[in-house]
Amino acid sequence: MARSGQYILQPTGYRAFIPSSLPPTPPIKIDEAMDQLLSEANIALGRLDTMGYLLPNLDHIIAMYVRKEALLSSQIEGTQASLEDIFEYESNEKVKNINDVQEVVNYIKALKHGLQRIQEFPMSIRLIKEIHQLLVSDTRGKEKTPGEFRRSQNWIGPAGCNLNNASFVPPPPAETTEAMGQLELFLHQETSLPILIICALIHYQFETIHPFLDGNGRLGRLLITFYLCWKGVMQKPLLYLSYYFKLHRQEYYDRLNLVRDRGDYEQWISFFLRGIIWTSESALNTIKKVLSIAETHKQLLLQKKISSPLAIALLDTLFHKPHLSVQEIATLLHISHQTAQHLVNQFVELTILKEMTGKKRGRRFSYWEYLDCLSEGTTQ
Repeated sequence: MARSGQYILQPTGYRAFIPSSLPPTPPIKIDEAMDQLLSEANIALGRLDTMGYLLPNLDHIIAMYVRKEALLSSQIEGTQASLEDIFEYESNEKVKNINDVQEVVNYIKALKHGLQRIQEFPMSIRLIKEIHQLLVSDTRGKEKTPGEFRRSQNWIGPAGCNLNNASFVPPPPAETTEAMGQLELFLHQETSLPILIICALIHYQFETIHPFLDGNGRLGRLLITFYLCWKGVMQKPLLYLSYYFKLHRQEYYDRLNLVRDRGDYEQWISFFLRGIIWTSESALNTIKKVLSIAETHKQLLLQKKISSPLAIALLDTLFHKPHLSVQEIATLLHISHQTAQHLVNQFVELTILKEMTGKKRGRRFSYWEYLDCLSEGTTQ
């Protein structure tokens, strides 16, 4: 078998790819250029992780990042939803595109569940199936055996293509369980390869096996975060590569195919490491901007002499619920509707909040500057 695997002609006439097990043979060649990328990626990731470790009140930013990652990862698969849709759903407001929103909400649940589970349970096929069950249940993929490996052939390609002209055909069902078993062994194998390179190989191999009928792309991106947190490379789940993959979508697909067609793992690993560097630096800059917004607005409240305990409490609330109504503010802060309305009026006057609906009733307000900072890349 070739370095990455080979295409095998199937009885019905199409060719499916049977991947070689990991690690590759001959071994990954870490030349000077890759070693430099690896060093830069480790430094960038270390800086981001340190920021997450030093800031005890970062949970609200992490929660927002989880929503953003869920949205971006779902958008790559064609989901049409926005951050505002997610907030409205979470506030029990009626949303038009409920099927799209449900996919994003499921992603959030799957991510949170997986991060909790790896604290007590190792990365494994069992955990992967568990996460998949959460990811696609009650969505458009609910008929595609949630939590179970596929029993029929799937393929990847443009709309309308078939097995004979698809861009890529993963291994047949009979080969899928064996391939996933080999991947599970690799997850626990002692190796001298750097963890970030192992992570790149795991993502490639999972996407190549494509073991489920639906949700493979989303789950494959989740595995990156799970693996890095499981191995203790990250203390806080702040690294998500979906935006990088979305920005370089065609290159991402092309580089995966280069591994399959030529056995060239090295070019894929270099692309992946550049993604780690770019994403880490981007996340670090975003966190710094968010902290700056918080400080600027606290100073503004002091300057305008409206820095009452309630005003500060509302500002703090906006960082974990940046899209809300007057009634929600009243409920969250345990104050009267009239007091909440007065606070909102003050925040609107200072342009900290903006009214989003244009209605007289059922009005909702957005902590727009914070949302603008975090929602980069989520508009279709």
